[in-house]
Amino acid sequence: MKFTSLTAVAMPYEPVNVDTDQIIPARFLKFPRKDGYGKFLFHDLAEDPDFILNRERFREAKILVGNRNFGCGSSREGAAYALFDRGFRSVIAPSFGDIFYNNCLKNGIVPVRLSEGECTRLRKLLNDHPGTQLTVDLEKQLVAEPGGETHPFTVDGFHREMLLKGVDELGLTLTLMPQIEAFEKGYAAEAPWAVRGSEQML
Repeated sequence: MKFTSLTAVAMPYEPVNVDTDQIIPARFLKFPRKDGYGKFLFHDLAEDPDFILNRERFREAKILVGNRNFGCGSSREGAAYALFDRGFRSVIAPSFGDIFYNNCLKNGIVPVRLSEGECTRLRKLLNDHPGTQLTVDLEKQLVAEPGGETHPFTVDGFHREMLLKGVDELGLTLTLMPQIEAFEKGYAAEAPWAVRGSEQML
């Protein structure tokens, strides 16, 4: 699924060190993905009727603004599945668990690193005004508030292009086949001895 720019309701999530077992408890990972993991998102916490995900103004949220070290812990890809299947397309936080960050990129979720001060400001805005929409613009690499305040972020070029085109790593590589083939032809012309040697090894 392509991601260029998203304007949607954002949900603040205050806890620090939210690990992947909180995002989706391990006992649910045995279920097939085709049935959807969205119903398992924050499952044990969501049993509380006052849990933020149960509040009317945040039920349609597609952006989550978290706190430090979001997605830490075990390397379960199901955490990204659960967020995506529940409708979240971007997670904003000061820092992420490294594996969770990469799993988001591979599963259509834009992880945005902003400073702790910026995230605190955004969460306060969302808590004070539930239902507020933010914009995550991947093309411009900006998060925009309704009042016009913007916050720049960066996603590495390869994954940014992958998300913009809505393809996986292999799909993005295949879009570069003309350049790859041109390189191979040029290299064969410049160093035929190397090409012959590699063919003989095969």
